[in-house]
Amino acid sequence: MAGEMESPFYPREKLIAKQKYYQAIQKHTYLKGPMDKITSVAIPFAFAGASLFMIGSGIYNMSHGVGKKE
Repeated sequence: MAGEMESPFYPREKLIAKQKYYQAIQKHTYLKGPMDKITSVAIPFAFAGASLFMIGSGIYNMSHGVGKKE
């Protein structure tokens, strides 16, 4: 078994082609993949929007005295 080469998980030619493709793109590194706009832009905006809504509704409830637990 000594000296046997294990086959790589991904063919070397495809790996080199993908490396050349990603290195040629002139975008930020976190937006280079096809689904990266969802994970790097849309989800943080959704979290920010939800948190701003919850903060706003909390301020509204406190200022009007509604939504209190007895």
